[in-house]
Amino acid sequence: MNKTQTSIAAAALLALVGGAAFAAEDGKMAPASTEKCYGVAKAGQNDCKAGPGTTCAGTSKVDYDGKAFKEVAKGSCVTIKTPKGMGSLTPKA
Repeated sequence: MNKTQTSIAAAALLALVGGAAFAAEDGKMAPASTEKCYGVAKAGQNDCKAGPGTTCAGTSKVDYDGKAFKEVAKGSCVTIKTPKGMGSLTPKA
């Protein structure tokens, strides 16, 4: 591989890595080390799904809404205790 090919390969690699980091920061990709945990978000602190009457992140109007989730460390969800019960890997009624 000559110097020009090496430079092009390095630039392509940096573009891929930078794009992946940008997508992760933008909230479009969740790291594999997290999971959706329902019923643990305080009002206005949910990640995307917030149930009927809401649009997306930060729109939950109720603390610990069972239809709203927060991304948490994988394996920790069901151990999170709230005043309304434990976290859940599935939406709660």
